[in-house]
Amino acid sequence: MQTIEKKSSKKTWAKAISQPAKEFPPTQLPIIAGKIPEGLRGTLYRNGAARLQRGGVSVGHWFDGDGAILAVHFTDAGATGIYRYVQTAGYQEETTAGKYLYGNYGMTAPGQIWNQWQKPVKNAANTSVLALPEQLLALWEGDNPYALDLETLETKGLNNLGGLTKGQPYSAHPKVDYQTGEIFNFGMTPGLNAILHIYKSDFTGRIIQQAKFTLAGFPIIHDFVLAGQYLIFFAPAVRLNIWPVLFGVSSYSDSLTWQPEKGNQIIVIDRENLSLVSRGETEPWFQWHFSNGYVDDSGTVIVDFAKYDDFQTNEYLREVATGETHTFAKTSLTRVKLNPQTGKVQEIATLLNRTCEFPNVPVKNVGNFSRYSYMSIFREGTDTEGEILNSIARFDHENGNLTEANLGENFYPSEPLYIEDTQNSQQSWVLTVVYDGNSDSSEVWIFDGDRLNEEPVCQLGLPSVIPHSFHGTWKPGDW
Repeated sequence: MQTIEKKSSKKTWAKAISQPAKEFPPTQLPIIAGKIPEGLRGTLYRNGAARLQRGGVSVGHWFDGDGAILAVHFTDAGATGIYRYVQTAGYQEETTAGKYLYGNYGMTAPGQIWNQWQKPVKNAANTSVLALPEQLLALWEGDNPYALDLETLETKGLNNLGGLTKGQPYSAHPKVDYQTGEIFNFGMTPGLNAILHIYKSDFTGRIIQQAKFTLAGFPIIHDFVLAGQYLIFFAPAVRLNIWPVLFGVSSYSDSLTWQPEKGNQIIVIDRENLSLVSRGETEPWFQWHFSNGYVDDSGTVIVDFAKYDDFQTNEYLREVATGETHTFAKTSLTRVKLNPQTGKVQEIATLLNRTCEFPNVPVKNVGNFSRYSYMSIFREGTDTEGEILNSIARFDHENGNLTEANLGENFYPSEPLYIEDTQNSQQSWVLTVVYDGNSDSSEVWIFDGDRLNEEPVCQLGLPSVIPHSFHGTWKPGDW
């Protein structure tokens, strides 16, 4: 009997996560094309899920993968790269055992039911990074951050930032006000009614003020906005059924349900004293990430974000870990106008009806008006079935123009980061780590910030494949 081989529908992006990533020591990066700008001095850091299998077992969700940090140091001598796993306690235990021992966002702990009570969730330290003057923080949703050495990426251990209790969450999306040196962040403690913790830190990361608020149920809040004198939280219409998670019979991901009747809850906080200004409610949607927020001349809060109509995105992201996606989760770059004193939404408008994610603005504009937002996007003409985002773009809020990069077929860039030139404040660069599915390799690409649609000014080779990462940051060389 003739066997008919089933053709795989996997795209080339899947090769980047098909094997655990390989670390590499400090390595001078070869220039493949162009040259490194003289005014680009500092360090690019990126964090992402780098190991999605262990002992023949795969994780349950992309968010479960062990975190690894890429650092690229730009100096007068060139660019040096280093890539290391965050040596969390759970990672070290599982490396020694050669198998998974812990549960996570999308998986329960393997083995007998009591394992799921004893080892319910591992801090994967895989979501983002915060570069402080003396240390790098590897951030994750549900625990204290891990501290690393800024140069060598050596893991120093958990850091309570002078104010967190053991296990108290410090989220992956802090907002830094580089004018005042203040850092704002939050964390969510699970429960029948979740607790929203809000933190204010000084520029070293040390927490100097805290507040907490009780929410209705347990919504998923992944990100928030600094907008002038306010901190804005949108709690989407997703709720966690905590009981299956506590009993160890279901993962967090599988216990989340889309409940549009709940609407989207709005919480406005005063940044000075972390007190509640207002609460509001609006129509249901879901968002992972915000681009930015600010207060306009009329006192209205403007919030821009990547808006989903529902929670299909969670299934899509679960599928990414398998290397094959079937669910499509469309977004649009959306603007909300909000009265901060009442929490009432005045207007919801679509700025860009294109699927995009990881929107961000230049760091000096966080909390203030920014002419440009940068984002990951699908390349024009892409057949999106089974694909992941494969280009980057800049949106101009003054005229609505979108400037898109054209990386070519089977190239997959990370979230684009805007970097100001150290020698000329009118010059900027956009950095992204690109996976080349044609050659199964990774590179660092540097674009002229005003010429994103032209060839990169420099391409640097990396010693091994860097799996698709979540978030990164830039630390200028002068601080």
